[in-house]
Amino acid sequence: MERQFSPAAARNAGPILNVLRTALPAQGTVLEVGSGSGQHAIAFAAALPGLRWLPSDPDPAARRSIAAWSQAAGLANLAPPQDLDLLRDPVEAWPGPLAAILAINLVHITPWAVTPALLEGAGRALPPDGLLFLYGPFMQGGRHTSVSNESFDRLLRSHDPAWGVRDLDRVAEAAAAAGLRLERSVAMPANNLSVLFRREP
Repeated sequence: MERQFSPAAARNAGPILNVLRTALPAQGTVLEVGSGSGQHAIAFAAALPGLRWLPSDPDPAARRSIAAWSQAAGLANLAPPQDLDLLRDPVEAWPGPLAAILAINLVHITPWAVTPALLEGAGRALPPDGLLFLYGPFMQGGRHTSVSNESFDRLLRSHDPAWGVRDLDRVAEAAAAAGLRLERSVAMPANNLSVLFRREP
């Protein structure tokens, strides 16, 4: 079956959407990197029809799943999934112009090099005050925020030593170097955070 289902995406789409409603502009194109199954893109495009949603993923199986979800939903503001790899594709190859970029549950299941590539790309691709939205588990001040996140971090690193829960301070430092300011972080269910960065004017 082409259409994949992620229980986590089904659970967190609503809480994430509540944050996005407060942060996204009324119009423009939103690029989602690492869209996975495609469930988030479907949910957000349906709820925010004034925005054009552009899902992407370097994994062909994920793109097939996104396309299957998209076909079933029939949303006019949902673009076909793009093959975008943050380590392979220069920012000049990114679609645009963009109003915002989303990366949900991405930075902890990719090597660290992906995070600065995302931040540097967002710093160049977004307009002034454009939004970069990250979601997932983060350490704060060099410490895990819960026992479950610490256990999850060990599990991730056992799967791939290059993966792991990132320290928000380190991410914010790399973001600042890319011309992005940390606007706020929002506590989310299951010890996750929504982290909002804005492109400096």
